[in-house]
Amino acid sequence: MTVPAPTRLPAAERRRALIETAVRVFSSSSYRGCTTAEIARAAGVSEPILYRHFESKRDLYLAAIDHVWQEVRRKWEAAIAEEPDPRRWLAVCADSYLAIGRDKAVLAELWVQALAEANADPGLRKHLRRHMKEVHGFLADVIRRSQAAGGVLSERDPVAEAWIFLSGGVLGPIGRRIGLLNDEDVARIRAARMEWLAGRQP
Repeated sequence: MTVPAPTRLPAAERRRALIETAVRVFSSSSYRGCTTAEIARAAGVSEPILYRHFESKRDLYLAAIDHVWQEVRRKWEAAIAEEPDPRRWLAVCADSYLAIGRDKAVLAELWVQALAEANADPGLRKHLRRHMKEVHGFLADVIRRSQAAGGVLSERDPVAEAWIFLSGGVLGPIGRRIGLLNDEDVARIRAARMEWLAGRQP
């Protein structure tokens, strides 16, 4: 019996498929704990094929972080567009963000892993700094738009509040990993922040 050859995908599709596989492998393991051979095996390709698209595991990891952020950003934009109440724009972002990873926030998990490696890797540190500034800029813009629509109090500082929102995204997975916070704790923290921003119960 002849075994069919693997399907040959166009380069752009193959690259995307490899990134999506890497996201699953990294988020279920860790940056340090998995290998390119493991990712290639999970993607159904040889390791040399993986290296045709990515120079290193770090290169693939950075592509995975950026890929997940673009997915999160599309979800956030769609959630905001469907929510008529500007007081709830940040809340629906948080809801859709958690829904992407089902039982965990994949982007924040990748951030936590990257933070563990960043001190010893200047390239990773530089990329992560640029990446997180981009996420922060998006959130600050959402807060400004909500202020203009009457959803967030005008005296709140969009830049500072965006950093607080972003830090909460990192705190969640850290708290769950060490048993410090559960879903109820995270929900209570988020509700308190939303009330502070709007000056009333959302």
